[in-house]
Amino acid sequence: MTKSLASTPGPAEIAKLAKGAQTRAAIVDAALSLAAQEGLDGLSLGMVALAMGMSKSGVFAHFGSREELQCSVVREYHERFEREIFVPALQVPRGLARLLHMATGWMGSTAQPNDASRLYGSLYISGAVEFDDRPGDVRDALSESVHIWMDAMRRAIVQSQTEGQLRSDVAPDQVLFELHGIILSLHYETRFLHGPLALRHAAAGLRGVLLRHAVHPEREAALIDAALAPCLAAQPDAAAPASVSV
Repeated sequence: MTKSLASTPGPAEIAKLAKGAQTRAAIVDAALSLAAQEGLDGLSLGMVALAMGMSKSGVFAHFGSREELQCSVVREYHERFEREIFVPALQVPRGLARLLHMATGWMGSTAQPNDASRLYGSLYISGAVEFDDRPGDVRDALSESVHIWMDAMRRAIVQSQTEGQLRSDVAPDQVLFELHGIILSLHYETRFLHGPLALRHAAAGLRGVLLRHAVHPEREAALIDAALAPCLAAQPDAAAPASVSV
């Protein structure tokens, strides 16, 4: 029996599909840059079309709705977040070193100025403020992405306990809650209040949480301080954080 080739795309169709994928990726990239400035809820097909030099109908042809565009932005942000923050952490030994790499990477991403070439503050946080009480696909996409990241952080905490670095009598979710609280405060201080020492305060807070939950605080202090050094160097004009009593 001869196999039908009717559904096999030819070179012209393959080229067309590739161009369409490139255009869609460029639209999402532009939309992500706009979301950094205007918020995820501030995105519109017309705004993105203007930024791309396209017609609104041209953007619509790739996404079909404003909501699908927003969901695509969330997915793209999540992929970049994983690539820039999570994947490099996997190259670090499991346990406290990996947890620190993830936490400080998240802090740095949250505190850095808007930069179209990298991540933009924290879409997880700003998006949650916009969509926390608005059920729908966008909220679901945000929630799923945040849960994936929280699960990764929780695993790193559990691994730190397994390695004998963090106390096993403390619930991992409690440690995660405290670390997440520091990130939320950093976002507010940096983005809304423009606090010049926000990153240093966050670093001191992270240091305090980890030392308080460490099995041997004196032994882990050097590792923690080395991991936090880049955060402190980013705001060098203030006094170093006071030592935490343990």
